[in-house]
Amino acid sequence: MGKLKIHNGELQVPDCVTVPFITGDGVGVEIMPVCRNVVDAALQQAYGDSRRISWQEAPAGERSFNRNGSWLPDETLDAFRDSLIGIKGPLTTPVGGGIRSLNVALRQTLDLYACVRPVRWFKGVESPLKEPWKVNMTVFRENTEDIYAGIEWRQGTPEAARFGRFLREEMGVRKIRFPETSSYGVKPVSVEGTERLVRAAIRYALHHRLPGVTLVHKGNIMKYTEGGFRQWGYEVAEREFAGSGIVVNDVIADAFLQNTLLKPEAYSVIATLNLNGDYISDQLAAMVGGIGIAPGANINYLTGHAVFEATHGTAPDIAGAGTANPSSLLLSAAMMLEYLGWTEAARLITGAMENCFSLGRATADLARFMPQGQALTTSAFGDEIIRRIIHGVDR
Repeated sequence: MGKLKIHNGELQVPDCVTVPFITGDGVGVEIMPVCRNVVDAALQQAYGDSRRISWQEAPAGERSFNRNGSWLPDETLDAFRDSLIGIKGPLTTPVGGGIRSLNVALRQTLDLYACVRPVRWFKGVESPLKEPWKVNMTVFRENTEDIYAGIEWRQGTPEAARFGRFLREEMGVRKIRFPETSSYGVKPVSVEGTERLVRAAIRYALHHRLPGVTLVHKGNIMKYTEGGFRQWGYEVAEREFAGSGIVVNDVIADAFLQNTLLKPEAYSVIATLNLNGDYISDQLAAMVGGIGIAPGANINYLTGHAVFEATHGTAPDIAGAGTANPSSLLLSAAMMLEYLGWTEAARLITGAMENCFSLGRATADLARFMPQGQALTTSAFGDEIIRRIIHGVDR
């Protein structure tokens, strides 16, 4: 067994990598075993016994709370911190107390500043677009600032009243329409946070030989936060990547959402703030078949830490029915393999999945919209993927 290390910004990957995994709640119990089996099959097919993963279960979420009284045990954070990478299923967020969001807690504790969401269409998957194959983008969503680090004061509290007086009396603010009944929120956006996110997006575009990076913002209204994001993004591009051939441009967020429907082929890599990225990544996923086939990763490119995850929720309404779609987690696992440099195994997974979809073989959520679609259980879909990995996509 071995652990990842990072040296001068480069990952050093042993032949056997320890990967902590959080099974997750709800459908996580069904999709995580499928994911592990598929990854193991892809590694075996691509590399024989020369490369493999040693899986290490790490407790978190409702299952962890019910067993040991902790939603996110220190041992889990230590495992992810020590191993650099990990993968997780969907987690229940406590209601009425405790951690605000387990996903946010992981991202902030490990400073996983880049939420990376590749979006592409798979042949055979139903889409609301006439030409879904034109959608092929990767979203870099800032993960630690904006609303994720937002500060709020609830209407009617002494804190809100005090903050309102501060704005009016000390800062000279006159445009609050109903100051006595307003809640308030503040969102931080920094030079450093912007630069490291945009830098990562540009490096990704260069590494994958993509034409450009688009900065998506609402700087026409929020001139010093979102407008600052735009300005600082351009500055880091000019300072560090002049002459690289990369094209960096920007677009207002609402115009971008329209453009993704009218001319999606105009965009390849997107860099944006947290709230914009939330809307954008979900819309793009819907354009190619839904969030059930949308992968995601949370990465700190400086320390090497990365957590790959299913981007959907726990789906308690279908948990235990054997119908959950493991595709989001499988594609996130393929992202993890690419992150390790094990691209051959990653391509086996995505190729086998696309072959299944093109033949109408998928879980019920996708199969019902496919011509002559055949609905498979969660485990049967995983078996189909493994069969095609081992025997080829034509079998």
